[in-house]
Formats: sequence, structure tokens, C-alpha cells
Amino acid sequence: MSHIKTLAIVTLAASAIAVPTLALAEGGGGGGGVTYGTPNSGNVNITGSVALKCDITNDPVTLALGELAGAGGTLDTSKVNGHSVNLTGWCNGTKSTMSVQATSIALTPALPTNQVPSGFDQSVDYTATATANSVSATDSSSTPGAGSAVTVGAFTGNIGVSLSSASASGLLVAGSYQGTTTVTLTPGM
Repeated sequence: MSHIKTLAIVTLAASAIAVPTLALAEGGGGGGGVTYGTPNSGNVNITGSVALKCDITNDPVTLALGELAGAGGTLDTSKVNGHSVNLTGWCNGTKSTMSVQATSIALTPALPTNQVPSGFDQSVDYTATATANSVSATDSSSTPGAGSAVTVGAFTGNIGVSLSSASASGLLVAGSYQGTTTVTLTPGM
């Protein structure tokens, strides 16, 4: 047996208006007995991207070696070898690479070659090694250009830069010396 409730909507006005009635099926909430059509859905596709990037976040850092010459005026290799400093960096590509380019620690400003006394040197060569994400790249300052790149991958953290194999051919000319080791991170995937 179907129970039908009648709902009448009446608007009071100066004249009487006929109001149709609306029949609703009686049943537990949720519209029992009501039939719906086939639902249709629409999707919102969300897109974005992340560019390949690498960064060294504490550039530049200084590695102060102090007095380079020993008591006899020649290079004291202990002033260079084993000294290190940390850069901090990151790359977000799984095939990112790292390379190192070392330049000699040289008298600044340099003397013209014909003014360097015999038996003296105005530069110190060395090997620089950069280590990040358990891989290392190296370069010698005595060889022009950067050393071979190594795959460092995606990483974040310290890039340890250490010096070794220091050498000079004679007594060191007095003055201020300066060199640069450049670590290059190249993003790749």
C-alpha cells in the first residue's frame, strides 16, 4: 500500500489562486522511490613541471692557506696538501654532472716572465678534488681546462673540495698568492 502525502503551497493574496499539489512518495529519507538519470562526470586534469636545476648555495667560500713557503723559501707542501673546504649544493636531475677546474695559486699581480729571477717560481700547482653524493671529480692546475665530468645525480648536501699534490719548481717570489678552484654542477636527466 502506497502512502501519498499531499503538499499544498498557498499564497495569500487579495484574490484566491488555485495552487497545484505536489505528490511525494513517502519513504525513509533519501528520496526512496525517486529515479535519477545516468550521471555524467567531468575531469580536471592538473599539470605542472619542475625544470632541471643545480645550485651551489654558499658561493664563494675562501680557503686561507697562510704562509706557503717554508723556512728555506721553497713551497711547504703541508700548507696546501690535505686542506679542504665545503661548498653546499644540490641538483634535481638523476644524470646531473659535476666537474672541477683548478687554476694555479699564483703571485698577484704576476711578474713578467723575464723578471722572475732564476731559481724562483711565482705559482704553485695542485690537484683539486670535489666530492658529492659519493663520487669525486678532479683536476690539476697544471693542465689547462676542467677535468672530466662525473655523474653526481640528484643530491643535496656538502661538496667537499680538497687540495693535494702541491708543487713549485723553486723558491717562491714574495707577495700575495691567489688561485681558484671552480666546481661546476650541470643538471641532467
